[in-house]
Amino acid sequence: MEIFVDADACPVKEAVFKVAERYQLKVYVVSNHAKLLPKSELIVPVTVEKRFDAVDDWIASQVKANDLVITNDILLADRCIKVGALAIDPRGKILDENNIGEALSMRELLSELRQRGDLQTGPKAMGKKHQSNFLSQLDKVIHLLKRRT
Repeated sequence: MEIFVDADACPVKEAVFKVAERYQLKVYVVSNHAKLLPKSELIVPVTVEKRFDAVDDWIASQVKANDLVITNDILLADRCIKVGALAIDPRGKILDENNIGEALSMRELLSELRQRGDLQTGPKAMGKKHQSNFLSQLDKVIHLLKRRT
């Protein structure tokens, strides 16, 4: 089991690193520009080219069944779930084969509402409650994936 972080706009990287260290899991931190990361044998920085979806394409090409992907990108989550991985967003929402269809539909609906001008605001800013929920769900998902293997 490995963890892949869609890192360009990920507010929970430090939390992922701490949890990965506790469970001794390798973390691929994927972005299209270099990131300053802690020195660890478990943290692998991956810098991809600066083109649209390059990060998503790299993660989707590397992820395997029972891996975990940390991302806000529903389309990337869908690609990873199709190979048997799980995804979790930075607020702690777990995405799997049981709920990815609903998440894709909601994404499409919100996109349409934004295009029509009916929706002006985005999600609320990340707070301590979100961080706490993420940590709780991350731990839950890791235990679930460890039981699978």
